Amino acid sequence: MAWAVPALALAACAGGDFRPVSDSPVRIGPPYTVRGVTYVPTADPGYDMLGYASWYGSESGNRTANGERFRARWITAAHVSLPLPSYVEVTSLETGRTILVRINDRGPFAGRGRIIDLSRGAAEQLGIRALGHAAVRVRVVDPAEKDRARLRKGKPARERPGLPAGALANLRAQLRDAGR
Repeated sequence: MAWAVPALALAACAGGDFRPVSDSPVRIGPPYTVRGVTYVPTADPGYDMLGYASWYGSESGNRTANGERFRARWITAAHVSLPLPSYVEVTSLETGRTILVRINDRGPFAGRGRIIDLSRGAAEQLGIRALGHAAVRVRVVDPAEKDRARLRKGKPARERPGLPAGALANLRAQLRDAGR
């Protein structure tokens, strides 16, 4: 049993490598370069973009850009420039489904038009996991503390209303026109 004390001590230290899940401090960070592209993190409360989402999940257990442990089943995402953490509303232009997501990582760094990388849990909740990637609208929001608390614990926020068919068709047309 002499091995038990060192093993317990090492196990206790393992959790110390990750920052606790918290909304403070909010980090913007300095500009950074990935694959020759420089990204400039900035607070953008009016952020509202159309583009494409993909998802990731094999990195479970790794450190996110804000120091938290990545958990693939949680409703989180990666964005190249929004503050960490940020909260965004992501709407699938395929289904009209809208979810609230907590951004705690940086990316995506590959793929033209990709504006957000969703965790596997977020992709499942949005209904796009089987697609691999999908057209989306991403909008910065300031959700109620109840929703923030649920996301910080790995639970989905309360269900959000989907977009009406006319609004969805309009967003699809805007994305299609922007690609020309």
